[in-house]
Amino acid sequence: MPTAYITAPPDEAADIAELLVEERLAACVNRFPCSSVYRWDGEVHRDDEVVLLAKTTEGAYDRLVERVEESHPYDVPCIERFEEFDALDSFGEWREDAVE
Repeated sequence: MPTAYITAPPDEAADIAELLVEERLAACVNRFPCSSVYRWDGEVHRDDEVVLLAKTTEGAYDRLVERVEESHPYDVPCIERFEEFDALDSFGEWREDAVE
C-alpha cells in the first residue's frame, strides 16, 4: 500500500489533509511540522513547512497526486511515494474500506 509524503506551508496543510480525507483519496493524513532548506530559482530558502503522510491505496494514488497538484499553492509541490510492506492486516483492511 502506498503512502504519499507531501510538504505544504503551515497555513495550507490542514486544508489539504482535510480535502484528501473528505474526498476519500486518503484514509488518514498525519501532519507534523518541519523546517526545510531548499534551492528555488537559484537561491537557498529556509521555510517552516508541514509534512503530510497520506495513507492511500494503489487505486487512489494517482487521483490523490492530481488533487494535491490542483489544490497545492506551490508551483512544484513535493509529493513522494513510499510503499508499505509490513502493515497490520487490520490496518490495510481499514484503509481499503476508507478510500474509494
